[in-house]
Amino acid sequence: MLLVRKLAFAPFLLASTLTAFADESGVSAKAEAVFHIGPVPVTNSILTTWLVSIALVVAVRLIIGGRPTLVPSRGQAVVEVLLENIRGIVEPIVGKTAAPTALPFLLCLFIFILVQNWTGLLPGVGSLGWRLPDAAGHSIFKPFIRPGSADMNGTVALALISMVVWLYVILKFVGFKAVLYELFGNKADRREIPAPIYYFLFLVFFAVGIVEVISICIRPVSLSFRLFGNIFGGENLLHGTNFFFLFYFLELLIGIVQALVFTLLVSVYIGLICNHGDNHEDHGAPDLEYTEGKAATP
Repeated sequence: MLLVRKLAFAPFLLASTLTAFADESGVSAKAEAVFHIGPVPVTNSILTTWLVSIALVVAVRLIIGGRPTLVPSRGQAVVEVLLENIRGIVEPIVGKTAAPTALPFLLCLFIFILVQNWTGLLPGVGSLGWRLPDAAGHSIFKPFIRPGSADMNGTVALALISMVVWLYVILKFVGFKAVLYELFGNKADRREIPAPIYYFLFLVFFAVGIVEVISICIRPVSLSFRLFGNIFGGENLLHGTNFFFLFYFLELLIGIVQALVFTLLVSVYIGLICNHGDNHEDHGAPDLEYTEGKAATP
């Protein structure tokens, strides 16, 4: 029984030992170059991102065991249960119309961010590296591997890719004209309010649309800073406390929450435009209930 307890806490003891080699000031906010491909530096966070991507592809292939079959194997069943659970959360948000296109990206986004967040909890990540003297002669620690989510460049890239997918999905299933109407159009019913107020509302909705455009431009900033701040702060906390087991389990929870928050926010952005009802045959035009001067057909 004593041997089992020692083995159970072995990862934490190893992590604490490896952390002793890290810089006492904590995790650097800047990713360090490990090597160069020509003039392009490959940082430790980029290296971690490549390793995580390769590991995910290999792991899924090994778990499924080749091609998916109609009668799933145990590994395929585990993967399908995971995907179905995430789908059950995301599909009602984005809507059934846009779900077939948006779901593959959202599923990959959640799993990729989750694994990236958890890489900082592995022994040696952020702790193993080399020391180099700076211009003042001080020793600077540079880790070999660094979680991609703890690098601002990585979270900004994820946010920008997410916004590109968001734009593609809404233009595909709603259309450019309907998106403009959704942002700037007058949603009031002309028959229910006086004409002067109705035409004045054009200015009101146009002003609201400008505010909405500004908020859309801010979305990549909020997405990237939220993920980076939580994971980078957690990394510093773990290194500052020598991977204390209580904070270790707390970071496990934070890794799941932040991956889910990022994915759900992207889903909400898509659903705000696309999920106005899935019963209309023409998804390239505004919904009838929003069409100017027309009543919704029964």
